[in-house]
Amino acid sequence: MKSLKKHLFNPVTVLASFLVAMVAIFSVLWILIPPPPKVIEMAAGLPTGLYYQFGERLKAELVEDRIKLDVIETGGTVDNLKLLGDSKSEVDFAIVQGGVAEISQYPKLVSIAGMFYEPIWVWYREEAFKSEGGLRVLKQLKGKRVSLGNEGSGTLALSNALLKISGISESELRAEKLKPDQAVEKLNRGELDVAFIVVAAEAPVIKKFYEVPGIRLMNFEQADAYTRNLPYLSKVNVPRGLLSIEHDLPRQDIQVIAPTATLVAREDISPALVSLLLGASYDILKSYSRLQKVGEFPSSVGLDFPLHVDAEIYLKDGPSFLHRHLPFWTAVWIGRFVKIVIPLLVIFIPLFTYVPAVKNFFLKLKLAQVYEELKVIEKNALNPELKEKNLRDLESIENRVGAMKVSMMDAKEWYDLKGHIGDVRTRLNLYS
Repeated sequence: MKSLKKHLFNPVTVLASFLVAMVAIFSVLWILIPPPPKVIEMAAGLPTGLYYQFGERLKAELVEDRIKLDVIETGGTVDNLKLLGDSKSEVDFAIVQGGVAEISQYPKLVSIAGMFYEPIWVWYREEAFKSEGGLRVLKQLKGKRVSLGNEGSGTLALSNALLKISGISESELRAEKLKPDQAVEKLNRGELDVAFIVVAAEAPVIKKFYEVPGIRLMNFEQADAYTRNLPYLSKVNVPRGLLSIEHDLPRQDIQVIAPTATLVAREDISPALVSLLLGASYDILKSYSRLQKVGEFPSSVGLDFPLHVDAEIYLKDGPSFLHRHLPFWTAVWIGRFVKIVIPLLVIFIPLFTYVPAVKNFFLKLKLAQVYEELKVIEKNALNPELKEKNLRDLESIENRVGAMKVSMMDAKEWYDLKGHIGDVRTRLNLYS
């Protein structure tokens, strides 16, 4: 027991115990705050679409920070959401079209940012609507051969939403669910009258459509009405010749409606990765789309899923001090260290304020034990048979007290005790 007490009050033992506790807690927190992965997957879309092209651009940007991005080909937004919502899938994030997702089905997904407008282009053969002066409202589609988009695509989802709000059922059309390339082929052969496609103006597939002889673009004269009824849509003005000056398409200023293509991730995505993706996106989107204003994207507007808290801070205030001034991985490791040290300081700083009180308590406990021994000696002072034993015990106590290490603040109590030991010795000598 005495050996245990000796080690318990040993400053070296206390310091060693403290360091072991610090290392243990640091190790646990280091595991609980993991670094971002070095290999990530992004569900994109068809190789001919801008989702895939954006993924490839993002991949090239991330290579500079030693992050490998695998861009996954899919059928489109619906497929992307299924992959991202599947816990068994290795997909980390995806580009999705606004307005497609049933939010309640994906409670663990968050938005990183809106990336670019993605208008719905309604291409039609001029000959099919010659008697009606062109395609001006969707009601004119009744009885026509119409491609609504392929299965799993955002085009199909948005086409159905527009038809529904326009009071048109699919049975009133000669509807087909075609991929963009298939729709182009049928338009060229005259086997299709209208094709819906949701892509950005810069998507390579757009060129295939405007090269079809006799093709025209629908001007959404009811654009304001659609955007009021479907809040995830925005009205976008397309100047004459924007898609092709050579083919003069569109042939006049038109207005279209557009959801926002959004970068979506699981809610447990690494905050460092959020910062990296947004930083790379800013570089890509500076000159990415002719339909957006400078600095309009990445954006926190028009999102289906709640905005990730770190993305919200980044979009409002820009990158953190560390990510602004340091290489990515350097900032990551310093950031992890700070996140670990701060909780430790929160735990241990208040404990340090109790150290003097605890130390004083143990000193008083030691002194009290000595006083108890002195009381016993003083009680037996009149017994001549115990004289020798009392003197030995008193000498032992005196040696122990003399060996005590006390701080300057506790010196008074120590000297008082030594004085009281001297008083007891005087009494013993007096009674002898």
